[in-house]
Amino acid sequence: MDNLAQRLRQYKPSVDVKPRIRAEGRLVRMVGLTLEAIGCDMPVGSYCNVETARGDFVEAEVVGFASERTFLMPVGMAEGLKPGGRVIPNDKALNIPVGPELLGRVLNGIGEPLDGRGPITTKDTTSLHGKIINPLARKPIRETLDVGIKAINALFTVGQGQRIGLFAGSGVGKSMLLGMMTRFTEADIIVVGLVGERGREVKEFIDEILGQEGMSRSVVVASPADDAPLMRLRAAMLTTSIAEYFRDQGKKVLLLMDSLTRFAQAQREIALAIGEPPATKGYPPSVFAKIPQLVERAGNGNEGTGGSITAFYTVLTEGDDQQDPIADATRAILDGHIVLSRRLAEEGHYPAIDVEASISRVMPQVVSEDHLKLAYSLKQIYALYQQNKDLISVGAYNAGSDAAIDQAIALMPRVKGFLQQNLKENVDIVTSYQQMNLALNNQLQAKGGES
Repeated sequence: MDNLAQRLRQYKPSVDVKPRIRAEGRLVRMVGLTLEAIGCDMPVGSYCNVETARGDFVEAEVVGFASERTFLMPVGMAEGLKPGGRVIPNDKALNIPVGPELLGRVLNGIGEPLDGRGPITTKDTTSLHGKIINPLARKPIRETLDVGIKAINALFTVGQGQRIGLFAGSGVGKSMLLGMMTRFTEADIIVVGLVGERGREVKEFIDEILGQEGMSRSVVVASPADDAPLMRLRAAMLTTSIAEYFRDQGKKVLLLMDSLTRFAQAQREIALAIGEPPATKGYPPSVFAKIPQLVERAGNGNEGTGGSITAFYTVLTEGDDQQDPIADATRAILDGHIVLSRRLAEEGHYPAIDVEASISRVMPQVVSEDHLKLAYSLKQIYALYQQNKDLISVGAYNAGSDAAIDQAIALMPRVKGFLQQNLKENVDIVTSYQQMNLALNNQLQAKGGES
């Protein structure tokens, strides 16, 4: 026994069993937006402070590693960094403050106030990355959501908890359409994410579109185009986290994000900076993984909670190309898409909704059979007229040759009038159905629009 005790006292384990202390590292390289440090034992997603030449610090997030090197991405502006600068682990949690105190406030991508109204103090916190809801536990979409725009209410009816995209090129009216929805939609809470757009639009959206009444029930998260890509990425995640919090409180939430494309571009910048190879038109695979992770967080909550997130995401189609990789990927995972036409916008037709290219996948579940049949009839008439428009315009079509085309020609002025709407005009679902009925000269009673 004495020999065994002596051997145990002399035994030295080959592996250090003491708890490892997270020591500070050193900055050794900066290429573009990517910082490389050595001596940092930190997992992906953790935070650190990087010392600058002035002696202050820039916050950064760990986005990757290779062997003993850790890749960091600054959250804000990367100014004054120097070789050999200290990289100090930051125990900052991913939890963010949430609560009714956020209503009426404007935040940046990390939850700091931008409105100059002082700090925000809340009792509750939530995760920036949200939580996964079992798809079988979600409440099904069965109720309509009135967005106040008759073309959408009548032809592409939105359900509470639906996720829908607004697809268009630049300058076709996506932001103005979002503004109308913000003012007219029946929702308890509105959460707006302005991600990667022009800084000028932030103040305009708040002052001119939301206004004082709209801001009283809204939270705005803004990260303009000149923010670091990580800040823009966080802004989209923060917007969704705030919406999730209010949904879990049983609220009917409207989530508006402008734009999902800028979110994807921010992820592309980060991925390419750390060496991920591009796959489709310069977009790395991680971009197409991030988009569903974000949008799947919206929708209805668990059965019995009563809360919902109805989300509208704008998607910028480069060169009006509907087969753009981001547009194509998002169209496949959303519950519908509304396409805005540059041709209609140039003709002064507003909102410039392309009736033929748009669809709401949940409409059959939330409207009456009469409403659905009437909407299909209008789409068929519109499509038939567009198919023969050139012949009609040059006078090559002879009246009486086809009864269906004759009917489309007769009804088209009314149909076009129905599809247009003033920016300040609010039309509810029942009125939208009635006006659609009148536009088609249908004698059915206007009893649609009810789920």
